[in-house]
Amino acid sequence: MITFEDFKKLEIRVGKVLSAEKVEGADRLLKLEVDFNSEKRQIVSGIAEFYSVEELVGKEFTFVVNLEPRKFKGVESQGMVLAADDDGKPVLLKPLKEVKVGSMVR
Repeated sequence: MITFEDFKKLEIRVGKVLSAEKVEGADRLLKLEVDFNSEKRQIVSGIAEFYSVEELVGKEFTFVVNLEPRKFKGVESQGMVLAADDDGKPVLLKPLKEVKVGSMVR
C-alpha cells in the first residue's frame, strides 16, 4: 500500500501522439512523439507487437510524465504510456471523449 501523498507525486497527463516509429534493432519498441500542449516529449514503449503506427497517431492516451528519463536501445524515453493488462496484452488507456492536450488526470 502507498499513501495518497505518494500517489499525488505521479503526474499523469493526457497527450496526443503526433508520430510513431519502430526503434531500430528492437522488435517490441515504438518511439512516440507526444504533444502535451506546453511541450512535446519522446516516449518509448514496448507495444510494437500489439499496436501499429496508424492505430496510435492522432490519438489521445494517458502518460506518466514525471518519471526520470530512461534509455531503451539507446533511445531516451521521457515518460510512460499507461495501459491495462488484458491476459498479457496491453490495452492503452484513453479518455472517453477528446480533452485538452496536457490535461491532468486526477
